[in-house]
Amino acid sequence: MPYRAPVAEFAFLLRHVVGFDRVSAQPAYAEATDDTVAALLTEAGRICDDVLAPLNRQGDLHPARLENGVVRTSPGYAAGYRAMADAGMTAITADPAYGGLGLPQTVAACINDMAGGACLALEMNPLMTQGQIEALSHHASDVIKALYLPKLISGAWCGTMNLTEPQAGSDVGALATKAMPNGDGTYAVTGQKIYISWGDTDFAENVVHLVLARLPDAPGGTKGISLFLVPKFIPDATGAPGVANSLKVVSLEHKLGLHGSPTCVMQYDGATGWLIGEESRGMAAMFTMMNNARLGVALHGVSIAEAATQAATEYAAQRKQGQPLVGGTGMIVDHADVRRMLMEMRAETFAARALALDLAVSIDLGHAGDGAEAARAAVLTPIAKAYGTEMGIKVANMGIQVHGGMGFIEDTGVAQFARDVRVAAIYEGTNGIQAMDLVGRKMADGGAAIHALIDAVAAEAQGDPMGAPVAAMAGQLRVATDAMLGMDLNDRFGGAVPYLMGFARVLGAIYHLRAAQSGGVRPMALARFYLDRLLPEAAGHFAQAGHGAKGLYDLSAEDLCA
Repeated sequence: MPYRAPVAEFAFLLRHVVGFDRVSAQPAYAEATDDTVAALLTEAGRICDDVLAPLNRQGDLHPARLENGVVRTSPGYAAGYRAMADAGMTAITADPAYGGLGLPQTVAACINDMAGGACLALEMNPLMTQGQIEALSHHASDVIKALYLPKLISGAWCGTMNLTEPQAGSDVGALATKAMPNGDGTYAVTGQKIYISWGDTDFAENVVHLVLARLPDAPGGTKGISLFLVPKFIPDATGAPGVANSLKVVSLEHKLGLHGSPTCVMQYDGATGWLIGEESRGMAAMFTMMNNARLGVALHGVSIAEAATQAATEYAAQRKQGQPLVGGTGMIVDHADVRRMLMEMRAETFAARALALDLAVSIDLGHAGDGAEAARAAVLTPIAKAYGTEMGIKVANMGIQVHGGMGFIEDTGVAQFARDVRVAAIYEGTNGIQAMDLVGRKMADGGAAIHALIDAVAAEAQGDPMGAPVAAMAGQLRVATDAMLGMDLNDRFGGAVPYLMGFARVLGAIYHLRAAQSGGVRPMALARFYLDRLLPEAAGHFAQAGHGAKGLYDLSAEDLCA
C-alpha cells in the first residue's frame, strides 16, 4: 500500500484538539493563517506521497555505504532531499532574515510527521539541520549566523550534532574530546564521536557538525563542556566550501533498522572549530538542539505508527481468512480481535500525535512570551518523547500481527516499520531518562507546573458529558504525583516509567474527549474505545509507580546477573 500523508487529520487536530488558533493569533506568527498552513501541508503531503514514500524501501534494501572515506547514500535519496529542501522543509521555523519562513514549530511538526511516515531514514537529515539552525540562532555569534544560517536554511548544507563517545553515552559528562585554542579565535578539536546520524552525505555541499568538547583546564562533568561548530569543509572568503577540515568518517554502524540513514563514527584530528556560546556552557546550547530533536523523535513514533496503521487497515480490508461471526465483508477486518487491534492502533496513533502537537503549540506560545506555556512545554516534552516512541513500537508490532505470517515476511515491508522505529525509544535520551527527567527536574518546582496541567485536565473533563472517567483518573494522577513528591530520588526513579505512561494515558484521554466533541462518527468511536479500554491502564501504572524502588534491589547485582 502506498503511504498517504494524513493532511486532513492535521487540519482536524489543529482546529479541534490542540488550539492552534492561539498560536496564529500571536503577532510573531501572523503569517500562519489558515490558508497558508493548509497550502503548506497540502504541498508537503504531495511531496511525501509522490517523492519520499517510494524511497522508503530503497533505503532499507540498499543502505548507505562508506567508499574510500565518502558516504554514498541510498538510491533516490539525493533527489528526495532536494525536493524537501526546495519546498522549504528545512526552513519552516527559521528566521526570515536568513531565508527562513518564520512559521510556528507546530507547522514544522506536522510536516516532519508526514515526512517521517513516508521515509523516516531520509527525514532524519533535515530534522538534524532544523535543530542545528535553532541552536545557532540562539547561541552563535552574528558572524557565524550570517555565514552558516542561510546555507543550512536553504538546504545547501546539512547539520549534525555530536555528543556520544564510546565511553560517554547517557553520561555525557564523561566525554574526552578536547578543544585547544589556536590563538586566532578558532580551536583544534580532537576526539572520536559515535552514533552520529547523517554524519556525512554525498548530496550536500557541506556538512556542519556541532561537537561537544572540553577546553584545557575545564572542570570535569557536564559543567566543563563547551560546544564547537566544526564544518567538513572550511568556508573560504566568499562563504563557499573551501579546504577539507581534519575530520573523517571512520565507519558506518550496521543497524537493526534505518538502513538508509548513515550512522557514523566520526574522528576529529585537530579539526578547526569555532566556539558556540560561552565556554563551559556547551550543554545549555546543545539542549536547545536536543529539545527540538525530542519533539522530532516523538513524532518518529507517530510517523511509523501512521504508516503501520495504513498498511494494516488496507491488508485487513482485503485479506479473507475464516468466517467472521458478524458477517460483513467477510474479510479479516470483521473478526473481533482484528478489529480490536486496528481500533487500538488508530486510537494510540491519534493520542500520541495530539500530544506531540499540543507540545508544539506550547513551545510556540512559550517562544511568544507566555511563561506558563513554556513551563507546560517543559513538562510535556519527556512525556511526548517517551509515550510517542513506545506507542510507535507497539503499533508497528501490532501491524505485523494483523498481517499474520505475511507480517514476518520482509516482502510486505511492515517488518521494516518495527525495525526502523525501535531506536526511537533510545536516542535523544532513552525513555527511562525521559521519565527520570519528569520526576526529577520537572518536579524541582515542587510539582507546580505538573499540578497546573493536572488541574486543567480535570476541569476540562468535568465539563464534558463523557469526561467522568477522565476526571477520576486525573485525580489518581494527582495522588500519584503527590506520592512521587514525597519519595527520595531513587524511589522516584524506580517508579518513573510507569508514572510517565500513566500520565500519558490521562493526556491521551483529554485529546480524545476534545475530538469527540466535533460530532464526527470516527472521533466519537475512537474516544469511547480509548476511555473504555486504554485509559483504565493508567490505574495499574500509578499502582506500580507507588512502589518506587521497593523490591528492585531484593536480589544482589551478582544474583540478578548470574
